Amino acid sequence: MPRMEVPSRRLLRARDAMDRSYARPLDVAALAKIAMSSEAHFIRTFKQTFGETPHRYLQRRRLERAMALLRETERPVTDICLEVGFASLGTFSRTFARVLGMSPTAYQAAWRSGAGTAGYVPTCVVMAWSRPAAHGDQDRSFGEAQTRSGT
Repeated sequence: MPRMEVPSRRLLRARDAMDRSYARPLDVAALAKIAMSSEAHFIRTFKQTFGETPHRYLQRRRLERAMALLRETERPVTDICLEVGFASLGTFSRTFARVLGMSPTAYQAAWRSGAGTAGYVPTCVVMAWSRPAAHGDQDRSFGEAQTRSGT
């Protein structure tokens, strides 16, 4: 008899696929197929489970990777933009500035002149400090949604 997967496991499979393939074009239809649900149901349950839509999650993952590349390399912003999966430099720069409050170039320059020269900072501290702000009224580190009981 085939074993049935719980819906949350299917959502985790779709989220894992997004984590692995964030730099490739991903569409909701393909992700919904991984989660074995319709597109509308997938978007709705993903947001209920993780506190953000699949699009926002993917966008955040791409920005996190871009931030790391801006901190750790001297590569041009255009190369980083394309490597993390944005199709245009304009969209990347606009999204980066909206979420972080500064352009990618300004972020890289600020990092080089400030935190990057302050000596060793543990990676966990850098990640916590540089994580894009959560949208909405909640401040979560990992994107999990709160349950109704507040836990």
